[in-house]
Amino acid sequence: MKKEKEIPVYMFLGFLESGKTTFVQEALEGPDFLEGQRTLLLVCEEGETAYEKEKFFEPDVFVETVESEEDLTQVFLRELTKKYKPTQVMVEYNGMWQTDTFSEAMPPEWIVYQILMVADARTFQAYNRNMRNLTFDKMSMAEMIIFNRFSDKMSKQDFHKIVRVANSKAEIIYEFGPNRFELDDIKDPLPYDIDAPVINITELQYAVWYRDINEETEKYVGKTVHVKGRCLTGGGLPKDAFIFGRHVMSCCVDDIQFAGLVAKWPDSMSKIEHGGWYNVTGVVSVEFHPTYGESGPVIQVKEITKAAPPVEEVATF
Repeated sequence: MKKEKEIPVYMFLGFLESGKTTFVQEALEGPDFLEGQRTLLLVCEEGETAYEKEKFFEPDVFVETVESEEDLTQVFLRELTKKYKPTQVMVEYNGMWQTDTFSEAMPPEWIVYQILMVADARTFQAYNRNMRNLTFDKMSMAEMIIFNRFSDKMSKQDFHKIVRVANSKAEIIYEFGPNRFELDDIKDPLPYDIDAPVINITELQYAVWYRDINEETEKYVGKTVHVKGRCLTGGGLPKDAFIFGRHVMSCCVDDIQFAGLVAKWPDSMSKIEHGGWYNVTGVVSVEFHPTYGESGPVIQVKEITKAAPPVEEVATF
């Protein structure tokens, strides 16, 4: 069976009047992005600014409007593929729609190459306060976040903190005007000493530690950590293994998940109370484990003691 050729997809996220259309328009007016390709542009949100097709660098740009989130189905997107035969797809996505809707509807040959978020700095914090689940969804997916209409009266630190809770790796750019851009260079020191003989993780630091040890596991290998969490045994785990972690809330109540790591300790099933709270001290290694389905951080437990539940059982950032 012939394999379908990959079609790169470029997504542009943001809320109404955030500047997405202007950003995409400028990209389509230049030769670098198009390079003679057949481009399908999906417009999922129509604001006051309309596309000026006569300014597009290439004529082979086909614009389709998607009226509702329910229209985003794999059948619909496959029909567009057959109709236009695009070699790349650009999506101006609706800020009120969850990104999962598009991800689940994409045909297998559609591959997301880049996700960029554009936000109006004047209204972003209000959106974040009132529709946190939607802003978090967009920030967590983006590789680059551009805050346009930024001013010297605004605090970069405030915007930086909001982004970093959702996404620790996205590049952040502040646009003050047509010819003034500034890259975010704010450093995020860890709230604990990673070079200490024993890295002590307090109750308030669990969420940050869990994210960091999963994103940059190698820097923890061979280091000793001390941390409080809940221990889960059974469920097909070997007798010398258990899951150690806490529930973490990244955005809002609806996204609370148990964030745990594999831990190893002889006779875990007979010595540990399932669901109990413990202080664990152990050395971090990297191993393949069925729980992960791949290699991941494993705590080789050296000491474990019963502990009282934390003041806040759900950890946050």
